[in-house]
Amino acid sequence: MAQAIKVDSTLRLILREGSDLETGKDIYRTKSFTNVKIGTTPEQLYPIANALVGLQQLPLYLMEIRDTSLLSE
Repeated sequence: MAQAIKVDSTLRLILREGSDLETGKDIYRTKSFTNVKIGTTPEQLYPIANALVGLQQLPLYLMEIRDTSLLSE
C-alpha cells in the first residue's frame, strides 16, 4: 500500500500589488517562508501568519500552506 510522508512545508503570503493599467487584471506578489515545522497545525500557524502579514507593505490577498510529500510503498 502506498503512503505519503510529509517532508517539507512552506507558508506563502500572496499580496495584492495593484492592477495592470492595460488589462485591469490584478497583480500579485508572493512571500514564501520555508522550513515550517512539520506537524504544525493551522491553528498554530494562523497567528504567526497574521503577524507576518502585519509586517508587509502590500495588502493580503491569500494565505496558503504548501506541503511536499514523498510517496513510497
